[in-house]
Amino acid sequence: MSPARPFIAPVSIPLSHSLPGAPLLAHAPLATHARLATRAALLTGAALLLTAAMLSSAIVPTEAATLRTMTTLHGPHVKLSDLFDDAGAKADLVLGPGPAPGGRIVVGSAQLTAIARQFAVDWRPASSADRAVLDWPGRPLPREAALGALREAIAASGVTPDNCEIDLAGFTSPVIPLDGTPHPLVSQLAYDRTTGRFTAMLSVTADGIDPITAPIAGRIDEMIELPVATAKLPAGTVLREEDLHLAHVRAAMANREVIHQAADAIGLQLRHQISAGQPLAQSDLARPELVRRGADVLMLLDSPGILLTAQGQALEAGAVGERIHVLNPVSRAVIEAEVIGTDRVRVAPGASPGLNASHGNRFANQVISP
Repeated sequence: MSPARPFIAPVSIPLSHSLPGAPLLAHAPLATHARLATRAALLTGAALLLTAAMLSSAIVPTEAATLRTMTTLHGPHVKLSDLFDDAGAKADLVLGPGPAPGGRIVVGSAQLTAIARQFAVDWRPASSADRAVLDWPGRPLPREAALGALREAIAASGVTPDNCEIDLAGFTSPVIPLDGTPHPLVSQLAYDRTTGRFTAMLSVTADGIDPITAPIAGRIDEMIELPVATAKLPAGTVLREEDLHLAHVRAAMANREVIHQAADAIGLQLRHQISAGQPLAQSDLARPELVRRGADVLMLLDSPGILLTAQGQALEAGAVGERIHVLNPVSRAVIEAEVIGTDRVRVAPGASPGLNASHGNRFANQVISP
């Protein structure tokens, strides 16, 4: 039903009266009086129509509010205007906390009705199924941001973070606002350098949210630069410069026997197979075998003024400087000799009974020094 218009009584203006500011009509001719009266009546009628229109518009009610069925929030609080469009003078009123970043809340019909009634919002539910869904978009905190904050805490503890490998196994990134700039901070760091284990507290702040805190734990492996095998190397390999390169390995692997300088390993021979990327221990290396077991060797007996040579058979393998046993095929005697080169050994005078400068006839050759 349309609102009733106010009743306005008709107004008649005697011809003997004049409008404000008009000359008196008493002495004018009758024709002039008639024209002036008609004009005055028209002006008065127009003024009355305008007044009626203004009164009519003043009593029309304001437009009813509209339910917002889906709203994307941009902060941690819910306002009246997040639930209703045209909510009135209290549209910016904060009703309470909203969902966490990445979360959602649903406001049902009964609660919406109570809110509208409490804050004089002109809205009625169309059905009990009416509801408003409020979302606050979020995203996980980047893992690198958490690691960066952890490295700063590690540096403050006296450990160089660039020389560390950090394992955050089981880490779940906290959710932050989609359009927020996070500021992570790690505190309460407890680090055991013996085991490498640590625990700490991660706090994240961003515009428009309360600080998010979460415990974190993991492992920190301090790293050290060492020469390692470039590829898989079999036993017996004599190491060359291209067989090794420097790499960061866990400091726990750097025991007292580990080789710290590549130059200390070049030219040495592997006692057993080495995997790619594996650091070298001194026990892995030996001087290269210049004499193989069973190989024919040249035996030399060097005495003042005389040099005797003979052929022999190595009963052991040996590197330069090592002493091995050699069989003299002529006398069948076993002689101890020092490896001095590839398939060459030196027999010291008196090293074996019956093999010295006075028994040179037991050697295949005899060379007398000038």
